[in-house]
Amino acid sequence: MTPAIDLLKKARAEHRVHSYSHDPKAASYGLEAAEKLGLEPARVFKTLLAASEKGELLVAVVPVAGSLDLKALAQAAGVKKADMADPVAAQRATGYLLGGISPLGQKKRLRTFIDESAKHHSTLYVSAGRRGLEVELTADVLAQQCHAQFAAIGRD
Repeated sequence: MTPAIDLLKKARAEHRVHSYSHDPKAASYGLEAAEKLGLEPARVFKTLLAASEKGELLVAVVPVAGSLDLKALAQAAGVKKADMADPVAAQRATGYLLGGISPLGQKKRLRTFIDESAKHHSTLYVSAGRRGLEVELTADVLAQQCHAQFAAIGRD
């Protein structure tokens, strides 16, 4: 499987894995997952990496239908500024390819922030570590396994 699924199994955390046939031409990996799995986009979350002004990588988990508010992320992380991370640095730090970056089972433990809207759903979906593979779990299980905190970091 993937490091994300291995982590959940090892922790005996409640989760369900869902797969779909990924189209490499899809404009948005997250919206493709929502569409192919028949889910409302508000329940599917994407994993983005940002870098602080000091170069610290931060993980942000936000709904695929919206975007990341970099100012809100910086405030939540207690840093002056955050910009989107270099894709190569994101892949190197997480061990995952773009479009399949999971907040779970990353190579390096990075500070992680989950948009507080995740708490409004009984379960949510995040990448399970590769394109075409999603994992369904509760927001609390996700936060516990990522050592994450909730913050208002998403924008509609």
